[in-house]
Amino acid sequence: MTDLNAIISTFSTEEEQQFISYLERKNKRNDTKNVQLFLLLKNDDYTSKDICQSLYGNYRKDAYHALRKRLYQSLIEFIANKNLLQESSVDMQIIKYILSSRTFLAYNQPKIAYDILDKAELLAKEYHLFPILNEIYHTKIQYAYLNPSVDLEKLIADFRSNQKQHYIEEELNLVYAKLRHTLNDINYKGKIINFKTILENVLSEHNISISKSLSFKSLYQLITIVSLSAAVTNDYLKIESFLIKTYQKIVKHKRKEHQLLYHIQVVYLIANTHFRNKKFKESLDYLNKMDALMIQQRKKHHSTFILKHRLLQALNLNYTNKQIKAINLLESVIKTKHQDLESLLDIHLALVMFYMQKQDFKKAQGISSKFYHTDAYYIEKAGKEWTIKKNIAEILLYIELEEIDLVESRLRSFKRSYFSYLKQINQERVIAFINLIIYYSNHPETVTSTDFKGKVDKAFTWIDEKQEDIFVMSFYAWLKSKMESKTLYITTLNLIRSAQNC
Repeated sequence: MTDLNAIISTFSTEEEQQFISYLERKNKRNDTKNVQLFLLLKNDDYTSKDICQSLYGNYRKDAYHALRKRLYQSLIEFIANKNLLQESSVDMQIIKYILSSRTFLAYNQPKIAYDILDKAELLAKEYHLFPILNEIYHTKIQYAYLNPSVDLEKLIADFRSNQKQHYIEEELNLVYAKLRHTLNDINYKGKIINFKTILENVLSEHNISISKSLSFKSLYQLITIVSLSAAVTNDYLKIESFLIKTYQKIVKHKRKEHQLLYHIQVVYLIANTHFRNKKFKESLDYLNKMDALMIQQRKKHHSTFILKHRLLQALNLNYTNKQIKAINLLESVIKTKHQDLESLLDIHLALVMFYMQKQDFKKAQGISSKFYHTDAYYIEKAGKEWTIKKNIAEILLYIELEEIDLVESRLRSFKRSYFSYLKQINQERVIAFINLIIYYSNHPETVTSTDFKGKVDKAFTWIDEKQEDIFVMSFYAWLKSKMESKTLYITTLNLIRSAQNC
């Protein structure tokens, strides 16, 4: 059955009102129930039987499904019409130029036609509209025999050059699709894949250079590809400079007003990169830019990105000693009904971490208790790495709550479920961390001893602090706080500041 609730959830409040008005204008009878169905579907709590009862007074399955089908068609028509109205005026203008030029060529008026095509070509070049440019050159070449003043060789050279640009853009789209597919295999299916090698091989196979300057969409795809690589390798330092330089091209791009969705995504990726590199001020600056973009075009994309924005904002606040603000921000959105389940899960896990750092373990337990699904469910919805982090956070929480039996059973389960996988992806540090937790839980009195500190030093292969993953540091801070008999939050902040200053 078509998920009408998912479609309706993408509407802003203003769009909901516009759609209701659209239905009312369209309805020719007073007893049409499509507006009622739309209003009922906005509430996720109603079952099909509840809705049928409200509409018909009983469960009329056939009538209900027919009404749903009509509403679906109306939704598609409304969305299509709305998007057509918002379609780029530049694209439409160029298409009008091409069509009118062909009319003049049919009536043997080449001078008028080529003057119009010249205007179309200038506009299409300015906005990097390679497919439309292809149509312009195709028309110019086809009718060149009518216009003796045309330099046919130059025209063919321009056509070939545009073909190359269009080809690069299309190849980049294939690269983007392959790499997103690979990343899904890593994140959600737990496949053991060398992403860096895959990235290099795919780029080489399609003869794509990261330095190419292309259309707005292609610049977005380049930024996304590079960000995906950093997400897998946890090396955000290497990509920061490239992202900033590429973003400067996007800011100057002629089509940025018509590519708002891509623009917001790019700004978010840069804000996230700054956060992962512990540059919190810069991250918050880009989040402010993101906020400004999200309210453009009557908040068209606001609901799509609000959870991601608030989560990253809260994380930045938390690591800049604004813990209460961070908690309040996430508490204000945690009960939001939203299709972005992955971001909602991230928010819940972040709150568990914040409350643990605040040493409010009962609050942390209250949030953690909402993770009642199986690990298989969470791997499917949020990925294997997220599920591993959730499990480790819960183990640490049970230690703090002195739930010894739960600690032991969770540790056994974690070893059984994830140690083999962690070895395969060369994450021995996580295994070493878990083994230290096991030792600590069995011998808590030794945690401040020189012997235990020696075990910790031998257990980890340390990397440069600036490059070290901020979440890895946060987990290690828990162990360090025990070793130094200091609060977790202060220990965490001290570790982060040390990394910023090195």
